[in-house]
Order: sequence, then C-alpha cells, then structure tokens
Amino acid sequence: MPKMQRLTYFCRQTALFSHCSLIIFIGLWQLLLSPHPQLSALIITALWVIPLLFPLLGMLAAKPYTHAWANFILLFYVLHAVTLITLNDGEQGLAIIELIIVSVCFVSNILFARLRAKELGIKLKRLSLVEREERTRYND
Repeated sequence: MPKMQRLTYFCRQTALFSHCSLIIFIGLWQLLLSPHPQLSALIITALWVIPLLFPLLGMLAAKPYTHAWANFILLFYVLHAVTLITLNDGEQGLAIIELIIVSVCFVSNILFARLRAKELGIKLKRLSLVEREERTRYND
C-alpha cells in the first residue's frame, strides 16, 4: 500500500478527530447537557450515537470509500443542527457546535477520500462511460 502523503494524513486525522468528537459531543448533549425531559436519555443517546459507529471501523482502517459514504450519515446531523438553529432557541448554541463539528468532519472526509483514492489509483468511471457500457451490454 502506498505511503500516505502529508496532506492526506492531515485530512484523515482531522476526519477521525471530528468524527470521534461528534460521537462524544452528541453523547454528552443527550445525556448531560440537555437530556430529553420525557424520554430516556440513554435510549435517545443510543439512537443518535449508533449511526455514527457504523463507519468507524472503516475510517480507522483508512478506507477512502468508507470516508465518502460516512458523509451520508452526517447529513442527518447537518439537518438536525440546522433545524435546531432555526427553530429552538434553547439548544441553539449546542446546535451551532454540532454544525461546526459536522462541517469539519464532512469536508475532511471528502478531502481524504479524494486524495487517498488518487494515491491508490482508485478511479470512478464517468457517468457517460458507464451509460455507454450499459447501453452496449444490453443492446447486444
């Protein structure tokens, strides 16, 4: 496996740090900082933290594809933060912190995935090429 360049390594470390920070922050938020008044704080925390654990092993293994699809999970947290920023004055500060952490994680995941894929020689085919190949495969 080719050695990781300095910028790629920095993006990976930033992605891992921000992802783990998000897990810790969400856990603290739901358990201690602002637990739900009517529902179990443990269950709510588990519902918010478990999705973030799915890509963690692949991210620790420095798999560019995992970093890329982890962003789909992060979109729920972006939506959560933006919704609370606009609708909930009581948790607005916490939501701003969440949005900052998620944004750093999102950008660093994209950068790491692109840089590492380029280093490893992994290329995605252009959509037009895929369409052309499928057309020839199914028309023959």
